[in-house]
Amino acid sequence: MSLWIPVTIAAATFQTVRFMLQKSLSTVKLSAAGATFARFAYSMPLAVLGLIVAMQITGFSLPPLTGWFWLFAMIGGTTQILATICVVALFKQRNFAVGITFKKTEVIQTAIVGFLVLGDQVSTGALFAIVLGLMAVLLLSKNPGGDGAWWANLTNRASRLGLGSGVLFAFSSVSYRGASLELGDIDAWYRALITLAVVVSFQFLSMGLWLLWRDRAELRAVWDTRKTGVFVGITSLCGSFCWFLAFTLQNAAYVKALGQVELILSLFASILFFRESITRREIAGMALLGVSILALVLAI
Repeated sequence: MSLWIPVTIAAATFQTVRFMLQKSLSTVKLSAAGATFARFAYSMPLAVLGLIVAMQITGFSLPPLTGWFWLFAMIGGTTQILATICVVALFKQRNFAVGITFKKTEVIQTAIVGFLVLGDQVSTGALFAIVLGLMAVLLLSKNPGGDGAWWANLTNRASRLGLGSGVLFAFSSVSYRGASLELGDIDAWYRALITLAVVVSFQFLSMGLWLLWRDRAELRAVWDTRKTGVFVGITSLCGSFCWFLAFTLQNAAYVKALGQVELILSLFASILFFRESITRREIAGMALLGVSILALVLAI
């Protein structure tokens, strides 16, 4: 089995836990921007420390950080901030499921952006698996409350947030892969760690300065929620490292497609932790998504 496959599954697992923690923060004490900043505030020191420790243990030095590296890193970091704010804002929307439906179009968007920016190719078999996975996502995300067909909800706030986050996440994923590839022929895990440390430091500084200027009370609220925020930072760091490593090893579109396993994990979390029931539609969607993931792995 290729390394990027278990690494991507691990990333999706950490991300599921992080979003659960961020949802609790955003619905209780923090704004969407505050819950997003908490992720970077508590993961940045760990990412930088991890890079320093790795350099001390291995004796590796920093490779040249080119202008293209910094450009990719800043584009990826900025679009991820905006995308995460959109997703956290979705947690407060009544028609959350509709918004998440549009967010999950990021897989197709990542394939398009990856081709346009980096020239990444997607095979015919993999494209079929991606489309099959998108159909499963639409089935899973359809609002059982009877809001109508998902395409009839294009103009509401949840849909705009979902589509916006999908586009932004696509650009961040491709940009992170671009930044990592700019580091040259060194170990993949080391490239991922360098990119992560640089990006999360940029995100911490840029968001911290923005909140210091516009909303200082939110900075205090982030500190006040540190007992939960620390776990947001830890899960964010672990998840981000796994995503960055996967993007270093494989086409970002393939990584995002396999990352749809997050939906299945979210449903299991809903059943096991929140004691919610599961419908036949959700079972069918999970089965179809499982088939698409298997097809993707076999096609690559």
